[in-house]
Amino acid sequence: MHEWALAESVITTVVDEIRLNNIRKVTKVDVMVGELQQIDLEIFRFALENVMKTYELSLESKAIRIAIEKNILRCEVCGKIWSFGDAGCRLGEDEAEAIHFIPEIAHVYIRCPECSSPDFEIVKGRGVWIKTIEGER
Repeated sequence: MHEWALAESVITTVVDEIRLNNIRKVTKVDVMVGELQQIDLEIFRFALENVMKTYELSLESKAIRIAIEKNILRCEVCGKIWSFGDAGCRLGEDEAEAIHFIPEIAHVYIRCPECSSPDFEIVKGRGVWIKTIEGER
């Protein structure tokens, strides 16, 4: 269900930009998804296609390009920079779902691989945003 809310936010932003910039036809939308968001991309794409219909947004589904931004984490104690995958983190289903809904909760389940501190900054790899919208006036 989280994917549907995110898809609606993306589409309403596109519709707002169309109106603000007098865009007649949208040709490309680049959407970035942070790896820590742990979105099911198949559900997200399906939701985007269906939400577009609600807003009567005429856009080919292949015009929406989704890219994943890899995560980068930096330990606030020892300064080590690592990624969730590099640290070999293995989460259970409940922990992964918690991070899916609230990426900031990663501090509860993830530790610095160097000093084991839970005090780290999520430098990159969270959230969903529109990188570019291209169209014709």
